[in-house]
Amino acid sequence: MHYDYIAIPDTDVPVAADPTWQHLVTTYASETNKTASLWKAVPDGELDFRPHERVNTIRTILVHQLLSERRFFAQFVGTAEPPVEELLPAGEKPVTEAYIERYVALARRRLPQFAEQTTAWWLTEVPFFGGLVRQRVWVFWRRVLHTCHHRTQVQAWLRLAGCHVPAIYGPSGDVSWSEADPTYSVEAARRGG
Repeated sequence: MHYDYIAIPDTDVPVAADPTWQHLVTTYASETNKTASLWKAVPDGELDFRPHERVNTIRTILVHQLLSERRFFAQFVGTAEPPVEELLPAGEKPVTEAYIERYVALARRRLPQFAEQTTAWWLTEVPFFGGLVRQRVWVFWRRVLHTCHHRTQVQAWLRLAGCHVPAIYGPSGDVSWSEADPTYSVEAARRGG
């Protein structure tokens, strides 16, 4: 998979102190790249688009991503995070690029914190929403999945707004390439055994 935009190149991804956890560090950078790449496709004029009055605008989803990711990591995982007042881009209606810059900067701050952790730290149980207690690694993956959910919302809103939808995990309706081999058939699903 080749992306038009890479916010955090592989050379900027720190090496985990314990190789067991390198996949978390690498995945967080990769998922940040996917999200930033999708956000890059949002025209400034579509930030306040929503396909229905009962759903959030794209801008609201981007704001929620910045705020809720900080909360997950500060409150539950225990990373050092900037004050809430520093999370959002300045101005009443910032442009898309301003949200991307904040999002990527926050992710870059977290990467070394994830990389330096030990197995004991990742496996420590921490409080979570609703009185649940889970291992930090579980909360980390829960956050990654939550981010994927919001990325999919933005992707769907772009399609409904009639905008270009970039490839994220594979081809989109707008982007394909010769090596793309999506599994849309029983024959394709049989590959590999």
